[in-house]
Amino acid sequence: MDEQIPYQNSPSPAATPPSNYLIGAILATLFCCQILGIVSIIYAAQVNSKWQAGDVDGARQSSKNARLWMWLAVGSAVIIFIGAITTGIGVAILSDVFNW
Repeated sequence: MDEQIPYQNSPSPAATPPSNYLIGAILATLFCCQILGIVSIIYAAQVNSKWQAGDVDGARQSSKNARLWMWLAVGSAVIIFIGAITTGIGVAILSDVFNW
C-alpha cells in the first residue's frame, strides 16, 4: 500500500495566505529606493506561489522578507530626504553667514 503523506505544513482550506505586500513594494519602488523596492517585489511575488504549492513556512518567510525590504526602502528614502533638507538648510545658513 502506497499511502501518500501530505506535505507537513500544507495550508488548510480555511487558512488565509499571508499578505504579500505587493502594492507596498511597488509603491516603495516607485517613490522611494528602487533597488530595495525591487528586492521587496521579488519576495512579494513568491508568497502566493509558495502558498499554493503548500510551502506555508516558505510563504510566511517570503512575506516577512517582502515587508522588511519594503520598510527598508521607505526608511532609506526618509533618511535621504531628511539629509537633503538638513544639507539645504545648512547651506542656506552658511551662505548668509559668509555672504556667498
